[in-house]
Amino acid sequence: MHERERWQVIKAMLKQHQLVRIADACRATGASEASVRRDFSRLAEMGSAIRVHGGLEAIPGSQLAPGDAPALATRSFEISKTLNIAAKRAIARAAVALCSDGDAIIINGGTTTFEMGEFLRDRRLKVLTNSYPLAETLIRDSNCRVALPGGEVYRDQKLIVSPFEEDAIQHYSASRMFMSAISIGPLGVIEGDPLIARAETKLLKRAEKLVVMVDSSKFIQRGSLVVCPLCRISTLITDADAPKEAIDMLGDAGVEVIITTERSDEVVAA
Repeated sequence: MHERERWQVIKAMLKQHQLVRIADACRATGASEASVRRDFSRLAEMGSAIRVHGGLEAIPGSQLAPGDAPALATRSFEISKTLNIAAKRAIARAAVALCSDGDAIIINGGTTTFEMGEFLRDRRLKVLTNSYPLAETLIRDSNCRVALPGGEVYRDQKLIVSPFEEDAIQHYSASRMFMSAISIGPLGVIEGDPLIARAETKLLKRAEKLVVMVDSSKFIQRGSLVVCPLCRISTLITDADAPKEAIDMLGDAGVEVIITTERSDEVVAA
């Protein structure tokens, strides 16, 4: 994660919490303690926050107020979609190849899952998604039936997230859920924001199988919230640069791994 991307995540955390500690920012960004300390100092110099012992404090009155746009402590959609584009497209094509017309599926919001939209144009599926740009693409350019959950709109991540356990998705049943993540590690699928982790956990309850879509950069440890263990993943799709130790870890957990190349018509089962 680049410096300015880390700043964005830290600022989002400050909107939710009066104090952000170094350890929390390290987990959210995947950066070293030394990098986070420099970020905190720079943000304080810029007047964005107040540097305190062991952390960074929001300027009084600067936290989220009634009427302000809500924020999540993750990288924005616009930044993320510029990263690893070829790998994401190949992963998305491989994911759509797992679907059959008539299937009911769930697609969680993210820039990798967003790329599925192009390859779903000629398909006929029932799709529940909390990504409003993906929903817009499918409504405009496909024959898929589209459902959206209720909740609040988070503009930076282009997500619809509900804090309530009982909402419109409780009666939905899907054969597969397609999900990206901030990180994959020995403990499972990792996210960096509690609201996103909660939303993914709720959606996961409505699906029989879980397909995780992550490019090779996601095997670097970051984030701190476990959405589900590795054993809950049916299939993981990644690119050829994924580290061998990560592929072995997934195999040991019983996860089917599909490795794509940047030529999105090629896939290899690991």
